[in-house]
Amino acid sequence: MAAPGPVLCRMVAVKITKDMDCFLQKLRQKIKIGVVGGSDFEKVQEQLGDDLDRKENIRQKFVEDLRKEFAGKGLTFSIRGQISFDVFPDGWDKRYCLGHVEKDGYKTIYFFGDKTMPGGNDHEIFTDPRTVGYTVAAPEDTCRICEELFC
Repeated sequence: MAAPGPVLCRMVAVKITKDMDCFLQKLRQKIKIGVVGGSDFEKVQEQLGDDLDRKENIRQKFVEDLRKEFAGKGLTFSIRGQISFDVFPDGWDKRYCLGHVEKDGYKTIYFFGDKTMPGGNDHEIFTDPRTVGYTVAAPEDTCRICEELFC
């Protein structure tokens, strides 16, 4: 069996519940690098509990460790959604599309996102000088702001 990768080792080092630790130890035996997330939201939420990530900042701590571990490797890490985070090459965040939109001649580019805080996957495009950014928590927020802007 291959040695566990640095990503899984970082996840196990984060303070988590005994049940989650057991789950990750079993997972560690099956894969080289991995993290909880993705396709079975209900199962992951059952493992993490409704508020565990918010209370313990598990993903934030994990992402901070990954940023240190892979510093200078050309990777960006950002928290997204309720149970996951993104890893992508530097410069390939949501701002990538802005050059294309600018070429089409748009003068004002509005952006609506829920993860606009530093470390969130909307932060870079939200703070980009080419956009007018709005933080929203629900589709209704987006509708309300659009009505204020355009009606």
